[in-house]
Amino acid sequence: MERNIAAVQLGVPPVANIRELDPSASPLDYYGSELRRLREAARLKQADLGAIVFCTGSLIGQIENGRKVPTRDFSERVDAALGTGGVFSRLVGLVLRSQLPAWFQAYAEMEAKAAYISSFQAQLVYGLLQTPEYARAVMSVRTEGDLDARVAARMERQRILDRENAPLMWVVMSEAVLHQEMGGREVMRKQLAHLLALRRREWVRVQILPFEAGAHAGLPGSFNLLRFADDPDLVYTEDFVQGRMTANPQALREGSLRYDHLQAAALSVEDSVVRIARVMEERYGDHPGPDGHAVA
Repeated sequence: MERNIAAVQLGVPPVANIRELDPSASPLDYYGSELRRLREAARLKQADLGAIVFCTGSLIGQIENGRKVPTRDFSERVDAALGTGGVFSRLVGLVLRSQLPAWFQAYAEMEAKAAYISSFQAQLVYGLLQTPEYARAVMSVRTEGDLDARVAARMERQRILDRENAPLMWVVMSEAVLHQEMGGREVMRKQLAHLLALRRREWVRVQILPFEAGAHAGLPGSFNLLRFADDPDLVYTEDFVQGRMTANPQALREGSLRYDHLQAAALSVEDSVVRIARVMEERYGDHPGPDGHAVA
């Protein structure tokens, strides 16, 4: 501080306030320290690198100081600019995962390893199927920390659906999910259009549990079943405080039985598409065609 005041008095530009990072403190701090090290090795100022990757030098500084969470797009552009061979594209996955709630990170790790995911959702679209706008609306209700980072972390989770050995996923959602408006009509239109577009992914199936099903096996709440090629199966539940995973055989038996009943009570995949399209048209004012895209 005194150095900067003296510099101003002498007519010299003040030295930037650089935060010293401990690379071992967190994935975010390690990312920032590596970005600074490799940028300086390339003899680039923050503004220089910012101009190359189409952002401000201030943003480069914030990321280097661990005050801003990088995106995957930013990481890919930095890799190209600095010729790092994909260092930051690999690191950003760890950084974004660290932005998930601490109690959820263990589940996210197991979710990424699962060979088969079965999910029942009573109130919200399953996180792996959410659009960025829908996710932001959900998280903005109550969230800690950087909302942009939390949304980016949720979108990062979805990358498992694009990998070569993507998990098979079957999601049963209460029809209430389609009617619970999150973020406004346009956000919901996009979200339901996204659910319709999932028909093109043969390893993802969505069923709607209709209102007319009445009392059903999912009344106690949402839950997920994870099955693995080499590890014990898991059942996952959440309350308003945290989530719980267990491989307890009795819990797995109960979860599997409930899920079987829910699938049996739900509309078929084909009829579920029709129900989603109908709600999208009648409640949110769109007229989707058979491919999920809106028509006049």
